[in-house]
Amino acid sequence: MKNKTVVVGLSGGVDSSVTAYLLKKQGYNVIGVTMQVWQKDIPESGKTGIAEVEDARKVAAYLGIPHYVLNFNEEFHKNVIEYFVKTYNDGKTPNPCVVCNRYVKWQALREKAGNLGADYIATGHYAKIEKLENGRYAIKNSKTAKKDQTYALHLLTQEQLEHTIMPLGSYEKDEVRKIAERVGIPVAHKKDSQDMCFIPDGKYANFIYKETGKRAIPGDIVTMDGEVVGKHKGIIFYTVGQRKGLKLQNKNMYVCEINANKNQILVCDNESLFKKIVVAHNVNMMAKESISGKQRAFAKIRYNHEGADCTVWMEDEKLYCEFDKPQRAVTPGQSLVVYQDGYVLCGGEIISE
Repeated sequence: MKNKTVVVGLSGGVDSSVTAYLLKKQGYNVIGVTMQVWQKDIPESGKTGIAEVEDARKVAAYLGIPHYVLNFNEEFHKNVIEYFVKTYNDGKTPNPCVVCNRYVKWQALREKAGNLGADYIATGHYAKIEKLENGRYAIKNSKTAKKDQTYALHLLTQEQLEHTIMPLGSYEKDEVRKIAERVGIPVAHKKDSQDMCFIPDGKYANFIYKETGKRAIPGDIVTMDGEVVGKHKGIIFYTVGQRKGLKLQNKNMYVCEINANKNQILVCDNESLFKKIVVAHNVNMMAKESISGKQRAFAKIRYNHEGADCTVWMEDEKLYCEFDKPQRAVTPGQSLVVYQDGYVLCGGEIISE
């Protein structure tokens, strides 16, 4: 790989740092790129107040690789933040990491990588990429089920996959941290980030208010029969399956639907939250070009969902999934990701139908 150049998305964390180390060890010409997506302007060199950028610079210096800080603010705001705000205001629950991966971390980074003369981009995701016998590229489950990130990568295109390397798919998380410790990477003991990068305090409503200048509008909480049983403080504060914060006399009621047009939160008992059939649109095919007839598969309805056996088919450009057993809290806006033989077959955005 001496003549191959790869741009590594260097976040300043353990995973991306070990990714850069492994690829350099394999003989690639490695370039580290830190993506500025929502922070205030960051100079390309010198000290800054952004800890992640400083950590990335330290890692790059330690590994002896070039490092750039590139501005992706415009791409991030257009593709992620605007989508995030609109989805919540539409009464759905957004999946910003999925969208960011497709349109920012890959699409925008690939363009910048080309300008740097790179053949590939690489990330510290726990997933594998393989070329199948049918000629298509597909993401495969990683070695570690606990950290597997294939769900969040289901929107990647064939062109993106063809030019991507994910070396951590063959490692357990503990192995990756031990590698970092063994070779002395400066961030070896840094904790993994658990927060959404652009809302580190977790206060979504405050963020949406700052973006739009509009406060959430209170409204009615109603049962599926139309009985008003309480008041909500704004639909952006709720998601399907939620019970906390409803403040109802009946403590066994859960959010089962959000009606943005009527500004209503619909509630039901826990049993009514279970569904067998899930429908998704905006489907991205991966392991196969299309789905012919009904096929057996395995699917997930959210990132931390264990997944379940199902039958899937396409109809009117929509993806239908019938689970063998009903699944709890199917949430519009989240992703339905379908697997076959450990590979991502396809995925799309869950809709109400």
